[in-house]
Amino acid sequence: MTKPEARTPDELLDAVGPAFGKLRRTSLLEVENPISQKDLSRTLILNIILEAERDGAREVTVGAVAEHLGVDPSVASRMVSDCISAGYLIRAASQHDGRRTILHLSPGGKDLMTRFRRHQRSAFEQITADWAERERLEFARLMLKYVESQDAVRHRGSR
Repeated sequence: MTKPEARTPDELLDAVGPAFGKLRRTSLLEVENPISQKDLSRTLILNIILEAERDGAREVTVGAVAEHLGVDPSVASRMVSDCISAGYLIRAASQHDGRRTILHLSPGGKDLMTRFRRHQRSAFEQITADWAERERLEFARLMLKYVESQDAVRHRGSR
């Protein structure tokens, strides 16, 4: 594979999509305290709820999980039920509408997400071990900027 610096701007921009696809297909490196493949899948659901709780923006329902993941509500329901069975989520009545059931991370779910964040950082550090510190930090800054911009586009589309 040629170095990114050797590519034209169009080649670089065309390569971004496949690179993101490869990231999603590749498991994180085996690092200290590895996360099982099943729990890696569960972190998709837990992260949605964790972000909502951290932002204090909204109560998360199974329907909201389905919408966020772009899956059928029955698929989201099975995924949520699996997380509940594993002890990572709990159901609760909405404070705004007692007829609605909302989701919260259990202490076990919070522990898994803490471990997962450490796992992600460790994998990032391993993958970028031969990068200059300036490159690592610039990549991290730009990745965060990208995600913030992606969230802004998503929020504009939901209005």
